[in-house]
Amino acid sequence: MMVSLMQKMSLRVRGLLNDRSGLAAIEFAFVFPMMVVMYFAVVELASAIAVDRRATQVARTLADLTSQMASVADADITSFGQAAKAIMTPYPRDPLISSVTEVYVDKISGVARVQWSKGLTISTTGAVTIATTAPHNPGDVVALPPGLVVAKGTFVIWSEVSYRYVPTIGYFMAKTGIPFSDTAYTRPRQVLCVLYPTAGLTDCAAPK
Repeated sequence: MMVSLMQKMSLRVRGLLNDRSGLAAIEFAFVFPMMVVMYFAVVELASAIAVDRRATQVARTLADLTSQMASVADADITSFGQAAKAIMTPYPRDPLISSVTEVYVDKISGVARVQWSKGLTISTTGAVTIATTAPHNPGDVVALPPGLVVAKGTFVIWSEVSYRYVPTIGYFMAKTGIPFSDTAYTRPRQVLCVLYPTAGLTDCAAPK
């Protein structure tokens, strides 16, 4: 009787040890949370890369549009900001801060000085406005890439862009956001310089 009972218990234990019917469910329970984490991490990383590329495109677009003009006014700069806003869609637009600056490289000293500078901001409602404070003041000395300073006596259109990407799920990245920035440089295409009468530049022959 006792031997028979021990044999039955042994058979039951072996049966439990050999039972694999719930193994897949247990493995899935372990793997699923990791899969979810990896999925959202990849999504956030892809979004961050896309935002960085769009910020670069904004910088190039602002410089390119400005360089094609012979003269600009506040309304023109604002319309360029509208193009920048469209580029950032469908991502939030209001973190985007951009500016357009024209610089003159002195033909004797090679020193680069600001001629005019305008900043752009986008409100939470999507309104594009010119910043009340210019990012650079006329006459400020700025550092340009060496390749641009070589061509003395010329003007350069310089655009700057900054954007802070805040991930939807801050667990995977910095909760305060990831800052992106970029710059672009072009030369005026149709004229020696892009005039900005309301900003004080009315004559390319006598830069400040």
